[in-house]
Amino acid sequence: MTDVPKFNKSPWVVHFNCNSCNGCDIEFLACLTPLYDLERFGILHVGNPKHADVLVVTGSVNHRNSRVLKNVYDQMPEPKVVVAMGVCASTGGIFADGYNVLGGVDKVIPVDVFVPGCPARPEAMIDGVLKGAQILEAKHSGKTPLAEKNVITRTPTPVAAPAAQEKGASHA
Repeated sequence: MTDVPKFNKSPWVVHFNCNSCNGCDIEFLACLTPLYDLERFGILHVGNPKHADVLVVTGSVNHRNSRVLKNVYDQMPEPKVVVAMGVCASTGGIFADGYNVLGGVDKVIPVDVFVPGCPARPEAMIDGVLKGAQILEAKHSGKTPLAEKNVITRTPTPVAAPAAQEKGASHA
């Protein structure tokens, strides 16, 4: 079990869909339900970028929504963090060869955390938002976060095979 990060204030997250298939959006909404419960970490989902600390972006960026994405990003107060959720937000995904697609979110705004997957699993999404919140804390404290590309990887938990019962074992 990983340690739960401690934040000075509750990081507020706003979500922006940039032309996605909605697979990542549905999984991100699952993170907000009681099953995965992102709020247990003190992270709240808000609808206004002027109140948000973390911007979660899904989908690939195209010529039409790049200005809107930049506008949403510019409305957020400093310091802020951007999480690219899913392969489309990270690279353009299956839409990357489209004539109108610019690629991933980092073509328009700086990205702090990349969460791969098509769609990304809710556990990986939670890890990505928590990593973004840790970067936000570092920015608040005046520390410069590492310039490395933060990619969240979560390997699926292997399913344990049922133990083979030995001959003569009792079932007491």
